[in-house]
Amino acid sequence: MPTPPLAGGTAGPAALRPLLDTVLAALHDGAALRGGPLPAGGPDTVTPRTRTATHPLIPDHGTGPHHALRALVTALAAGAADPAHPHCAAHLHTPPLALAAAADLAASALNPSMDSWDQAPAASALEADLTSALATEIYPRAPSPDAVITTGGTEANQLALLLARERHGPVQTVCGANAHHSIARAAWLLGLPEPVVVPAPTGTLDLAALDDALTELHRPLLVVATAGTTDTGEIDPLDAIADLCTTHDAELHIDAAYGGPLLLSPTHRPLLHGLDRAHSVTLDLHKLGWQPASAGLLAVPEHHHLTPLHHHAPYLNADDDTEAGLPDLLGRSLRTTRRPDALKIAVTLQALGRSGLADLVDRTVATAHHLADLITRTPALDLYDRPTISTVLFRPTGADDHTVATVRRTLLQRGHAVLGRAHAGGRLWLKATLLNPHTTPQDLQTLLALVTGTTTDLLTGPPADPHTGSQADLLTDPPAPEAREPAPQAPATPHASSAPAAREAPEAAMPAPEATPPAPEAAPQTPPALKAPEAAPTPAPATTRPTPHPTEGDTPR
Repeated sequence: MPTPPLAGGTAGPAALRPLLDTVLAALHDGAALRGGPLPAGGPDTVTPRTRTATHPLIPDHGTGPHHALRALVTALAAGAADPAHPHCAAHLHTPPLALAAAADLAASALNPSMDSWDQAPAASALEADLTSALATEIYPRAPSPDAVITTGGTEANQLALLLARERHGPVQTVCGANAHHSIARAAWLLGLPEPVVVPAPTGTLDLAALDDALTELHRPLLVVATAGTTDTGEIDPLDAIADLCTTHDAELHIDAAYGGPLLLSPTHRPLLHGLDRAHSVTLDLHKLGWQPASAGLLAVPEHHHLTPLHHHAPYLNADDDTEAGLPDLLGRSLRTTRRPDALKIAVTLQALGRSGLADLVDRTVATAHHLADLITRTPALDLYDRPTISTVLFRPTGADDHTVATVRRTLLQRGHAVLGRAHAGGRLWLKATLLNPHTTPQDLQTLLALVTGTTTDLLTGPPADPHTGSQADLLTDPPAPEAREPAPQAPATPHASSAPAAREAPEAAMPAPEATPPAPEAAPQTPPALKAPEAAPTPAPATTRPTPHPTEGDTPR
């Protein structure tokens, strides 16, 4: 076998072009084989099918580049949970923009390593300009704001606690019960006291409880607020929290991994009022920024706040090299080797501009409001609340938590939809995290039809699904721990009517729904090479709906 060609240099593009044709064809074929948002059958089906298609992974003699790319990429795409499908909406798992993915290819081909200037001359300059520009978006009035690129919100939150510790010693972190799990984990990793958790009974941090905690605790203190929770997408009262931090001489970190890109929308930017009062801010553009993972940032209002990250390794940032003018990159991350993730972000920002990104944000938020509207018009479903960003919680009317969990797993097993789960108001809810700006009203209607039809299947007991066993098995399988709670005596009722009027999306944002949502289209047949077990027919919406709740707006969150 001849020596394989390289991706870089003047010969690299010619070597890549035919390989890319193979990759693109395999991505298409794999998506066609899958025929939906994820493969049917669950782990017991997907794992052996993937292994059959990809093994042996280390053969004695290679199969050649095109065969290997075709086999493995097709298998991966056929077995993917594809966030580009409108019914793949469980997590903060964004469908990346094509232009960002193309830029990521260039980054992979050039392969700059962002730990020394002589490995990344232009990439280091681009990253410095990009981080400064994004930090200025967050801190428009600060004299020298800056940011560092991270692998995501978890690393950014860890850096925020690290910087606070380096400034003040063993800080006591104070966060809401709605805070991301990475806050407690970061405190553990850094040897800091376990965070003091303040109640968030309505989904956002309780101000009176925070005031009490800050009054009683010893300094130094670091309060962590959240702008976009993973469960409901809600935003803490940032300005009021900043006021309490000022009163009690506490620092403030804001985890805006999800909600931070609202800054780019003139319509939704007011939701983040007070963001610039934080001592540090987490931003994650592989969520509401449509970037391939990873694309996180930690922003600070003053460049010198990042000084504690400085590290010296003579082979990478020798003193005489630095004195001679070579930029020192080791203080830009806790990692050594790291990718030039700034490139795809910069390409996206330049290609779309402020107006283009604002349009994506506004479309996505409007889609979430439209889904909430459809749910409120569907007697068989309950809405938890109007969405703050793009997360919508809902559940079948009258169902207990076990049934809600089983509906979700059944949709996964059948390959029909990927919905998340969240506890709120003492109950388990289905969670739709909408991040696809191409999602249509018809897609949303079909998604709800899948949920109501699956619920009817489970409660009335139609013929067994070939992937999931009998309906009795589905409803008697042990539920996940959080789904074991007994149903309350009186079903929880939605309280969307109590949401502030400012959070309502205009009715004209998307077309009105049809009277009866159509049944989803059947998935295409899977060719024999990667054929999945036949999926159960997609249920049509129930014609007789359960009795709706008699009241709204009286259930605490």
